[in-house]
Amino acid sequence: MTATFMPQHLPRAARDWAEIQERMLVPLYEAVYDRLEVGAHTRLLGLNCGSGLALLLAAGRGAQVTGVDTDADRLALARARLLGEPQRGGRPHTVRLAHGGPTALVPDAGRGGHAGQAGGGPYNLVTAFDARPRAATLAVAARHAERGSAVVLADWGPAERCAAAPALRVAARLAQPPHHGACWQPRGRDDLENLARQAGLRPDGSGRVSCPFGYADLDSAVRGLLSTGFYAAAVRATDEVQVRKELSEALYPHVRADGTVWLPNLFRYVIARV
Repeated sequence: MTATFMPQHLPRAARDWAEIQERMLVPLYEAVYDRLEVGAHTRLLGLNCGSGLALLLAAGRGAQVTGVDTDADRLALARARLLGEPQRGGRPHTVRLAHGGPTALVPDAGRGGHAGQAGGGPYNLVTAFDARPRAATLAVAARHAERGSAVVLADWGPAERCAAAPALRVAARLAQPPHHGACWQPRGRDDLENLARQAGLRPDGSGRVSCPFGYADLDSAVRGLLSTGFYAAAVRATDEVQVRKELSEALYPHVRADGTVWLPNLFRYVIARV
């Protein structure tokens, strides 16, 4: 993967997400793309696409990719990655990006029409890798996908299989009152399947992927985890100094002799069908 210029005027959290944290989920992206044979035939809609790394990997396989996100700063980084400069050699990536949810790209969403995309036709793959969308958002996205298309939902695995869980619990503990929608929470066994059913989708398989979080040092680990957005309510309730202190303490047992930080984690994904 080639280096990409990242706009330096954007907030530190957005840049830390793109430069430190987002790459930790590459094993998840690749496992899903391998299983679904993502390639030139794929017309992908990425919900909560963040700074675009998952879209970039799919585009590298030849897919036409569309991404939406409600975080304007992360989306600016996705534009820098995917639209900033022509690709060297081969055909250029076919990319669309928009700020908001699926309706930001498909103004006829309320009328049940199909999304027009570069290359023609509706989407045949929808992904929600980062942050679980509402069932209503999934339902809107699914209306613009071909019948039988895959919709992929992903989330953390069981807390006991995620070494990052104690550090993530710091966010909920410091946020008073707890902001359950914004803080990390352990997930139930059937949460993703239930979400798919609520959106009118049919679960059709699942998988688990090891996504270890590896950092060069403790400071990088703190910056990376803070960039997830899970700690925003905790920072508002206390201050960033306090959150960094307690997060560092939670991470300290995972600092290795060479100073690096290693957090083995398990992620789970569900494939549902339109």
